[in-house]
Amino acid sequence: MSNSNKYAPLLEPFQIGNVALRNRFVMGPMGMAWQTDPQGAFTDEAAAFYAERAKGGFAAIITGVQLVDQEVDPRMGNYDVGLKHPEHFVEQNRKTTSAVEAAGAKIFLELGFGVGRNYPTFKAPSALPAHNFPTFMSKPLTRKEIGIKRDAIIRSAVLGKEAGFAGIDLHSLHWGYLLDQFVLAITNHRTDEYGGTLDNRLRLVQETVEGIHRECGNDYPVLVGLGVKSFIKGLDQPSLFGEDEAGRTVEESVEIVKKLEQMGIAAIMTDVGLYDSFYYACPPSYMPKGHGLEYYKPIKEAVHIPVLARSRMGDPDVALRAVTEGFADAVVMSRPTLADPEFPNKVAAGKADRIRPCIGCNMGCIGRCLETQQHESCAANPRACFEASHPAKKSSSPKKIAVVGGGVAGMQAALTAAENGHLPEVFEKSPVLGGELNAAGAHEFKEDIHALRDWFITELKERNVPIHLNTAFSTALYQEGKYDTVVMATGASSVVPSSIPGIEKAITAVDLLENDIDPGASVVVVGGGMVGCETAVDLAKKGKKVTIVEMLSDVLSSEFVPQQHKMMLHDMIKAYGVDVLADYKLVEVNDEGAVVEVAKKLFTIDQAGNLLTSLKAGDRMAVKADKVILSVGLKPNATITEELRALGANVIEVGSTKKAGNVIDATHDAYEAVYALD
Repeated sequence: MSNSNKYAPLLEPFQIGNVALRNRFVMGPMGMAWQTDPQGAFTDEAAAFYAERAKGGFAAIITGVQLVDQEVDPRMGNYDVGLKHPEHFVEQNRKTTSAVEAAGAKIFLELGFGVGRNYPTFKAPSALPAHNFPTFMSKPLTRKEIGIKRDAIIRSAVLGKEAGFAGIDLHSLHWGYLLDQFVLAITNHRTDEYGGTLDNRLRLVQETVEGIHRECGNDYPVLVGLGVKSFIKGLDQPSLFGEDEAGRTVEESVEIVKKLEQMGIAAIMTDVGLYDSFYYACPPSYMPKGHGLEYYKPIKEAVHIPVLARSRMGDPDVALRAVTEGFADAVVMSRPTLADPEFPNKVAAGKADRIRPCIGCNMGCIGRCLETQQHESCAANPRACFEASHPAKKSSSPKKIAVVGGGVAGMQAALTAAENGHLPEVFEKSPVLGGELNAAGAHEFKEDIHALRDWFITELKERNVPIHLNTAFSTALYQEGKYDTVVMATGASSVVPSSIPGIEKAITAVDLLENDIDPGASVVVVGGGMVGCETAVDLAKKGKKVTIVEMLSDVLSSEFVPQQHKMMLHDMIKAYGVDVLADYKLVEVNDEGAVVEVAKKLFTIDQAGNLLTSLKAGDRMAVKADKVILSVGLKPNATITEELRALGANVIEVGSTKKAGNVIDATHDAYEAVYALD
């Protein structure tokens, strides 16, 4: 390490309890079903996943949560608990701990009490409405059931120590999970020794820590995560700007951490938010990096144990500020470790500009984990979570590959080809690379998209991949170049419904963003999908008067949008005064703005239940605007695939060339197609 490296403070060692760590980078916990085998131990694939991050320079790895009780609550996941298979749990998990230790890192086992009211059918400290299911009441845990859960954690910690884990992360006083629900006054209405005063609400934490230390030794480190501010006005009522706090305040958190230190907790991981304010707990790209730091400083000042800052910390400059300005002793990164397992190594090597950025999309990671039930991965790094099945490789018969299109799918295809020993060339008909990323990252809160674009460009240049700009690929170029394979990644273009009168007066959202057009003081955005809503919010934040026109009954209902993005966009639409005309469609664009039509019969009812208006399908109204912006979808661009195939070319279509999609569709499709080449 050079002393001239400005990130040197991040590379200094520190300790959690008696565990020495080589730097200030900690990989945070991410629960993923594929990591656990039927007997409740980590799989060989999980061992490869964690080992790769350890090799990448992270000093500490915290596993995804292991829920250890299936006696009180219903079973989660297709696996048993390790307590029922102790010998297998220890033997199998030693593969993971040994692999991580061999790479110079320490690994901590995260053990969890359960989810509580965050999901229906699970028990909670008190009778509470389940998150997002207000008519479903969670049943309260009995004292006996509390004891069963506590003892399962303690017994699992003993197995964890035997398997070689450096310590235990007690899951967790954050995100509103079960243990958090005991400590939060808004979710703990008990009148026994586990409810009432703060000491009583913390009793389960204390009993668990004491039990782990009794069985594993007082020097066996126990960590805990703490959401230092809840950002809610009530259950299922997020507070966008943090006002009217009904959950945990920073002031209460200061009192909590003092008590945690007295209990013998070895370190505290800080973040903010609950499931009820999920865009704070697991923030999308709309949330600034390091958004929680100001709330962490009082925590660090209140205790003598390490405070680890997490939540949107995947930027080396933000991480440096956290450590050098007294917000935390170390930084915790979860999603950024998916995007780039080599994050610490690149910082240490003075190559921070080569870090592949997490784009905060939540599509491949927590979106797949919690919502779509797919195998978790990463939009920016399609190999993430597939390390064992997709090892680095070099082709035994390198191919000359023409990549047609320099958008995200084309750049990923070219990069994968170069990594695998092939000889790619990129042909882009426009003057710049980036494709759809250029427009997608133009919002002030989507800068990570441009960062990913720039990362791809840098990587291709570093690998000396020929890039031909202002060059449309043709059959003649194919015949001249004698390419073995053509990867068609020509992307997609905006849909413009030509049948609507005056549509030529409108512009597309892509036009607006790529060309930095000022649309005037008042705007109609047609289409309430993710792009339309992001465009509307961005313009409203700039002081524009914005109206969204959406044919369906609500915005953000026509496509998959991760929960935290949807929650935050809805709240920003309200906060910044965007009007929404749902169940309306555009029928005309004119010099005055837009004419819209009721798509189906509409009723307006006041709070007393009185009918105020009734509109029938076909009723029209004018909406004044300086500009109408279209965001009604994308369609694949035309290709010369069939002409090339007629010449005998091996053509592979990837990304939006096949079907208009998003970043994760493009990167994964391109990566898999090229990786499969011999």
